This record gives sequence, structure tokens and C-alpha cells, in this order.
Amino acid sequence: MYNDMNHIHSYENPTSFVFGHIHHMAGKTGYGVPAGGSHIHYFEGTATFNDGHVHHYSGVTGLSIPLPGGGHVHRYTGITTIDHGHSHTFFSATSNAQTSHLFADYR
Repeated sequence: MYNDMNHIHSYENPTSFVFGHIHHMAGKTGYGVPAGGSHIHYFEGTATFNDGHVHHYSGVTGLSIPLPGGGHVHRYTGITTIDHGHSHTFFSATSNAQTSHLFADYR
């Protein structure tokens, strides 16, 4: 189990294909928040501009998933805001926490 809350993860994924197009999402999560004997991360952002519009999204990752070589990832899933008459779903996994201590020395 990974108990160091002083870390973030990056994420990047496409949305579902709806009405002939997709959007891309990318960003960094917030710091870890204790939950369920492990931790979660909050995330939010705006998907890329496509087909004349954008979508916004926010969510909470699942609990940490340990990796055999060290570190961990989190799964996340959700739905974007309804814009231009539709929404998109998304799902993926974050980057490995071992490589995402971007602000650990500055907090």
C-alpha cells in the first residue's frame, strides 16, 4: 500500500466517439486524499476543442493499484458536461506515482 499523500499523477485519454468526433483530456490530479485504507485523487479540466465546442469534466480516481515494479496507478471513469447537445464518457488509468513527484519538495 502506498501511504505518501504528497504526490500527484498525470492523466491523458480520449473521450468516447459521439456524433462523429472525440475530445482529448490531459492534466494532473490533486494530491492524495486518504480513503478506504488507501487514497484517491481529485481531477478536473476542460477537454480539447473539437467540432466547434469543448466539454468540462471532474471526478475522483479509484483507490491505488500497486504495480509489480513499484509505485501505483489509479483507474478513473466519468462523463463530461453536456455541451453542443451531447456528452462523452471516458475511462483510463493515471501515470505511475513513482514518476510523478513533481512538487514533493515544494509543498
